[in-house]
Amino acid sequence: MARFIVRGGEALQGSVRIAGNKNAALAMYAAALLTDQALVIENVPDIADVRAMEEILARLGVGVTRRGSTVTLKAASLKTTTIPPAGCARLRGSILMAAPLVARHGRAVLGPPGGDPIGRRRLDTHLEALHHLGVKVSVGSRIRLRAARLRGAEILLDESSVTATESVMMAAAVTPGRTVIYHAACEPHIQELGLLLNRMGAAVEGLGTNRVTVRGRRRLHGARVRVGPDYVEAASFLAASIATGGNVTVTGTRSRVPFLPVLQRGFRRFGVELVQEGDKIHCRRSGPLKVRPDLGGAIPKLEDGVWPGFPSDLLSIMLVVATAARGTILFFEKLFESRLYFVDRLIEMGARIVQCDPHRVLVSGPSRLHAAHMVSPDIRAGMALIAAALRALGTSVIENAEIIDRGYERLDERLQALGATVYREE
Repeated sequence: MARFIVRGGEALQGSVRIAGNKNAALAMYAAALLTDQALVIENVPDIADVRAMEEILARLGVGVTRRGSTVTLKAASLKTTTIPPAGCARLRGSILMAAPLVARHGRAVLGPPGGDPIGRRRLDTHLEALHHLGVKVSVGSRIRLRAARLRGAEILLDESSVTATESVMMAAAVTPGRTVIYHAACEPHIQELGLLLNRMGAAVEGLGTNRVTVRGRRRLHGARVRVGPDYVEAASFLAASIATGGNVTVTGTRSRVPFLPVLQRGFRRFGVELVQEGDKIHCRRSGPLKVRPDLGGAIPKLEDGVWPGFPSDLLSIMLVVATAARGTILFFEKLFESRLYFVDRLIEMGARIVQCDPHRVLVSGPSRLHAAHMVSPDIRAGMALIAAALRALGTSVIENAEIIDRGYERLDERLQALGATVYREE
């Protein structure tokens, strides 16, 4: 087990380049199973979850070649359509491979997918949607999918699920006819997947809305695509710099899918404006960091939601920003019932936080934080704990560094380049 050692008290300053969107890359990797031709993906982040996906694809028989941040995938012939159980347990994104496998090869077998312990993450929506396309599903110790022939359909998802939307889009892309997905999710990584499917020969319309139409083809061809910037990583570095009283510019943020207006919603709660200039984003604020109240001086609320709502993945680190800001704000996590349990660690560090229930916490700042020995429960909470340690007095230890590695590339090295005293201990 690895850990991060973090000495607090240094403001983050400088510039950092943002890696490719992890969730977009994982979906694109799964899409490689839809064709026997090569799929070349540029700007792929070198993180644990992506490496785990590469390992699973290689075990299925996909050719995987990595040169720097460019990865070539070729699924010309597969050895099996059974996703290794160990791979499923390591990676929530393993569920994305089921739809392409059953759509192109008629069958798929997988175990329960793993992922962060942030609350229940249903598979019902995925499986019911695939059933409407003609997939037969059997659920036991493993999930078995079979399909002799798929057919286009009109599908109403029972929740606006990102991975369910991606799964149906991929299956529909090789299903002749017209498939309409209602209540579709529309996050940037879904839009990027849709653009890739179009390059591969499918016709996907309505990207960025909750009604997506897919006209499929029996065969798709290869393509070359570049993964867009990871807006969660960009916001994480910006938030950490604000929390420490620093000033960081993130670069490599030019995107085919706009995301800045969504991020602005959260940062403006603290009187911070995100400014984009070319492929760079930096923060602008005047005066001390403080919570911006609602009309009449009412206590404001920062809540997450499906896109274009504020991302759930960013609530954890924005909580740390709130501990550095003057004023009181309510955080409302509506998507995952276990996301906010990590605030106990912040309370131990001296943060003035009241956890009202599993979904709501009230933060009153500014708080003077002190160092602590902590364990990272999930990727985003781990990044938040590092940000808290950076603004705390003393030296903190954060266990389970491997969990944070799943979402952030070379985090210790990049923070060091911004002036932080952070090192990794194996």
